[in-house]
Amino acid sequence: MQVRRLADYIIITLKGMAMGAADVVPGVSGGTIAFISGIYEELISSINTINPSLIQVVRKEGIKSAWNKINGNFLLSLFLGIFISVFSLAKFLSWLLDNKPVLLWSFFFGLVLASIFFVGKEITRWTLGTVVILLFGAALAYFITELPASENIDSLPYLFMSGALAICAMILPGISGAFILVLLGSYKTILDAVHERDIKIILTVGLGAILGLLSFARLLKWMFNHYKNLTLALLTGFILGSLNKIWPWKKVLETKTFGDKTIVVDDINVWPSAFEGDNQLILAIILAIIGFSLIFILERVASKK
Repeated sequence: MQVRRLADYIIITLKGMAMGAADVVPGVSGGTIAFISGIYEELISSINTINPSLIQVVRKEGIKSAWNKINGNFLLSLFLGIFISVFSLAKFLSWLLDNKPVLLWSFFFGLVLASIFFVGKEITRWTLGTVVILLFGAALAYFITELPASENIDSLPYLFMSGALAICAMILPGISGAFILVLLGSYKTILDAVHERDIKIILTVGLGAILGLLSFARLLKWMFNHYKNLTLALLTGFILGSLNKIWPWKKVLETKTFGDKTIVVDDINVWPSAFEGDNQLILAIILAIIGFSLIFILERVASKK
């Protein structure tokens, strides 16, 4: 376990806030943010240490030893940032999605586009297998983004399952957990529960997320240990395929209204010229460039550190 100062944990909390902000948006993965901020493998490894054997560690060595084994300070700082972001930014990001979607998607498009190069360059050896896996990941992510949204569903067992599936997507770079919730028809129910502090729904989804996270982290850890290049190729493909979902300019074909919230069920990507009188084009391009540049600025800062 790394020796860290208070300032280091504050930075980890800020990274968690960035992950939380991304996870609220249907189309951007918090896993992508974790990867580009340099904490992805540590996150997977730390989660993977949470298992029944911890009970024996607590009995024999005490709570402090168990806390150190799971890298508790790191996880606490990170998830604190995620929860702060989700509860504080959910309403603001919902407003942006409703009122300034092109600008929001432009920034995230640049961010995710740059992360393809960032994750891809971590592959140390390119073979036919890595190329095939990358293309498979891209095709799978693209297919998922083309699936239609489901009706809004609010039964507790279904929300539990939704939480388990969404958290798996949230820790995968490229595939958005929030978008999985849209596909499952649970997104608005959960977002409203966060806004209204509905503890019953929040706890149900949270328990499902914990179950999904603990089980899926083991698979990811095994993949990184045994097939790191292939795993990185798959993740790069996921990010590449997800660009279809976050292209800023879309023509809405079908929507559905749930209470006072309208969800886009079907849309198609179009070129900016299709938007008559779109005076946001220059600002959208600037935001995309900022998002793209931000990845490489963060990488340079991290390298100097």
